[in-house]
Amino acid sequence: MKTPLRPGDPTSLGGYELLARLGEGGMGSVFLGRRADGPLVAIKVIKSEYAHEEEFRGRFRSEVKRARQVPPFCTAAVLDADPEHRTPYLVVEYVDGPSLDEVVQSGGPLLDSRLHSVAVGVATALTAIHGAGVIHRDLKPRNVLLALGSPKVIDFGIARALEVTSQHTRPDQMVGTVSYMAPERFDGDHRDITPAADVFAWGAVIAYAGTGRTPFRADSPVATAARILTQPPDLTGLTGPLADLVALTLAKNPEDRPTAHELLNLLLAQHTGEHSFGRSPTLDPGLREAAEAAQLSGRHASGSSKRLGAVIPPAPGRRSRFRTVIAVTAAATVLAAAAGVYGRSREDAAADPSPGPDTAVALVTQPAMPVPDAVRGPWVADVLDRPGQWKNYDDPSGYGTCRFDKGLVMATTSFALECPGTTESFAGDQSISADVTLDSALSCVTVSFRAVADSAYWLDLCPTTVRIRHQGVNNTETLSETPSTLFAPKQRRTVGLILLGTQAIVAVDGARILDATMADPSLLAGKVGFGLTPVTRSDSDDVAIGALVARTEIRPIESTTATTATTAAPAAASPTFTDVRKGSTTSIVKVRGYYPKYHSVVVEPVLFMSGDEYCKTFALRPSADAPCEREWVTEDSRMVVTLPVAAAPKLTSVLDDTERCAGDPVTVGTCAISSKNFTARVVQGEGFFMVRVTTQNGVVTAMAEVYVS
Repeated sequence: MKTPLRPGDPTSLGGYELLARLGEGGMGSVFLGRRADGPLVAIKVIKSEYAHEEEFRGRFRSEVKRARQVPPFCTAAVLDADPEHRTPYLVVEYVDGPSLDEVVQSGGPLLDSRLHSVAVGVATALTAIHGAGVIHRDLKPRNVLLALGSPKVIDFGIARALEVTSQHTRPDQMVGTVSYMAPERFDGDHRDITPAADVFAWGAVIAYAGTGRTPFRADSPVATAARILTQPPDLTGLTGPLADLVALTLAKNPEDRPTAHELLNLLLAQHTGEHSFGRSPTLDPGLREAAEAAQLSGRHASGSSKRLGAVIPPAPGRRSRFRTVIAVTAAATVLAAAAGVYGRSREDAAADPSPGPDTAVALVTQPAMPVPDAVRGPWVADVLDRPGQWKNYDDPSGYGTCRFDKGLVMATTSFALECPGTTESFAGDQSISADVTLDSALSCVTVSFRAVADSAYWLDLCPTTVRIRHQGVNNTETLSETPSTLFAPKQRRTVGLILLGTQAIVAVDGARILDATMADPSLLAGKVGFGLTPVTRSDSDDVAIGALVARTEIRPIESTTATTATTAAPAAASPTFTDVRKGSTTSIVKVRGYYPKYHSVVVEPVLFMSGDEYCKTFALRPSADAPCEREWVTEDSRMVVTLPVAAAPKLTSVLDDTERCAGDPVTVGTCAISSKNFTARVVQGEGFFMVRVTTQNGVVTAMAEVYVS
């Protein structure tokens, strides 16, 4: 709501004319402004009491930089900021619409399509925000504005600038609104906040939007916090699949909540037409387009920055700035797969024969790195001979362990065990492959897939049986099984699990042995994991069992087929990402994790070019959407690989001293840095630390921090 400026309010700031007041919050006041004849903007002016604290200014500067990298999919774009001003300020897109809080208070709970649109819009915003390496930390109804077309989320990422400063946040305080805070935010151990906290807040916001009250409402903030920590949510008034999703996001354990991307997949699945739970509400085409674009965001990065510290996804309408190599029908199929939706009707599926045995054989083979346009989802590769994307694990009760010795070695007694591994979520058609060896006739290796919280599909590989089962919220059922002696003890087998639409195909050593139909509409995307469970037996003695899993690869199937639609593409170069798994190479990668103790590093290869070089490579003409004038452009492979590291790798950095340790214009660090300090910088980069990596025969021998001046 706009109100006149108050006596003492500034009338201009940083070249912007201030026209009216829009509101006031914990960090400062918000004004409506405009620069010259430009569009209206919202300007948040930080309180002067924070302006004198250098710690706050530094954090504000960092968080603004991250927030500017968030693509404007259902978010209010960050346009400008000046952390060095006497009173620091932030300029964002002006959204002319009421907040969700105002709408609910004046008109009551939202119903049907409008409620679902808000749910999809806020999930879209979180997907874009998290994809850029940002955590909102203060999602609440006041920070959701209902503009024409779609909801807009504001104030993402900035709360951290205040939350981490000690002078304004005592140990017993935190930034945020208690009713929308996740349980882990009240943890006395002050563990790091993760994106899962925003997913919890999404559940609380949607519950409020649909019922008019918060799900843990109490008489005081202290009592509300106690209910969040100990009581189930009150979701009376919410019904159908949306109620189930809200309940899932309000799980006490952050690991039991879906990611924002998984949440968006599940929400969009409710808008694909007829389901077993009835007809879904209509979704605005513009909102659906934004949601589908957000699902693909994070794949590309472009811009100019001193530190390459986060992904910068493309703005809407920029999806076509890369080569037009995929036909319209193929592009539509890719979008459907990314949303977890199989694009064939029941009649088409019945008329089209199922894939033959040769299909399964072809999909299990390990391909080389793809061309950039062929990647449409996460791609994980790990030999599993050392910790990296999978970790060492000891069951708290002492019943099982996960270790590494020429593979992932799993051991347990009569209890089921699952080893902690990749946190990536996979949607659409995909291939999962691994080498499997059982230690005894009492062992079964389990592969969980499309796993979300307590629900999943499972592939059981046992000495006498191979089966696929479905684990729902209330029951577990076998979907398909076949007798098999392929997994006799000490026999190493290559297993391929192929997911095509609703069909799961199992191949062993290239031969197709089992099919099953996946019919749970809530499991269209999820995580993949490896575990060990005993064969059912009559005795009750705890008998030690074991198994080994090695050379796993999990990848989208469309990445191997998308290039078949490129025949109509204009003649242009088609560079591949550097395949760092073999040979001797030098390339730019993102480092997802570095573990000196285990001589391993987890990397994602990228393309790194100047804007001019990029446009020449991909035959792009200069335009408003093309990145030709940008200092640098990167394109992500979405393939995450665990690599071995030499015993004494050469590690170099700019050490925050570019004059001494780096050159111009594109630089890599030249100053030596210890493994301990290099690891600390990787962690600070939160999964987006860029380095020039050198390998010899697939082993990393040197890593140098990458900067752009």
